Amino acid sequence: MAYIFLDESGDLGFDFTKHRTSKFFVITFLCCVNRRPIEKLISKCHSELKKQHKMRGGILHCHREKPITRQRLLKRLTEKNCSIMTIYLNKSRVYTKLQDEKNVLYNYVTNILLDRIMTKKLLGSKPCGIELIASRKETNKFLNENFKEYLRNKVKGSHDVDIKVEIKTPHEEKGLQAVDFISWAIFRKQEYGDTSYYNIIKTKIIEENPLY
Repeated sequence: MAYIFLDESGDLGFDFTKHRTSKFFVITFLCCVNRRPIEKLISKCHSELKKQHKMRGGILHCHREKPITRQRLLKRLTEKNCSIMTIYLNKSRVYTKLQDEKNVLYNYVTNILLDRIMTKKLLGSKPCGIELIASRKETNKFLNENFKEYLRNKVKGSHDVDIKVEIKTPHEEKGLQAVDFISWAIFRKQEYGDTSYYNIIKTKIIEENPLY
């Protein structure tokens, strides 16, 4: 079984007059054939936190952590058998029609990245099983089911491969905590020109491309 953990950074808002609206939106995949080392890495990093910072249900959120925790986790990830693919949007260049269809845009971008993984045979020429686990961003059950069905149909139609798509919380799936740190580091580079965290993981990045 091969695993793909998905997370995003930035937002899909297009009102740039608002202070919190990001210029970029990043979707990141963390790929591995054995998720256990990633899970153990997350558990180790959490165990190293001081007691006053452990009241989070065992969950690490990159934007909340101290620089030393971010650096440790990202460096340890580079020592694991995993790879990273990412795609980023310069939101000012996104077509107006797509700006009004945020869920369509999200599904579309995710599928482009998934198609590149399959085309590059990053998970093998004919993997026996692929499970994509996305971090829950929607509470709407219909939108979540639409997302899963869309990706399954696209991969089956384009590559004749069956893929299992799950939507979970970082509490349920530790791999999502790992990809959160990776996506945050890549977003920092695009949004603020800060490469300090990105440089730690750049050797693990197989592909990094803009969509617009």
